[in-house]
Amino acid sequence: MINVFPIQLEDHTFIATSVKLPKTNLLTISNDKGYIMCGALDVGLLNSQLKDRHIVAGRAVGVKTIEQLLESPLESITFEAEKLGIHVGMVGKEALLKMV
Repeated sequence: MINVFPIQLEDHTFIATSVKLPKTNLLTISNDKGYIMCGALDVGLLNSQLKDRHIVAGRAVGVKTIEQLLESPLESITFEAEKLGIHVGMVGKEALLKMV
C-alpha cells in the first residue's frame, strides 16, 4: 500500500510518502528542493555516483512512521544538504525547514 499526504511545517507544505513493503516501510518527506528518508536511502551513492545531480537529502535510521521521521535525528546527509546548513544530528523537521 502507498500513502501520499501533505504535511504542514510552519507555513510550508511538504509531501509525505509511505510505501508498505514486506517486512519494511519506505518513508520520505519532500518538497521541490529536497527530501529526508528512512534508512533505505543510500547517501554514499548520492554523494559519489550521483554527485552531479546536486541532490539535497538526509537519512534517518530506525524510523517506522512519518512522525518518527520528522522527530528523529539525521544519521547522514548529502553534500548539497550540508551547503544549506543541514547537519548530522539535526531532526528531520528542522532539516526540512532548511529546504525552503
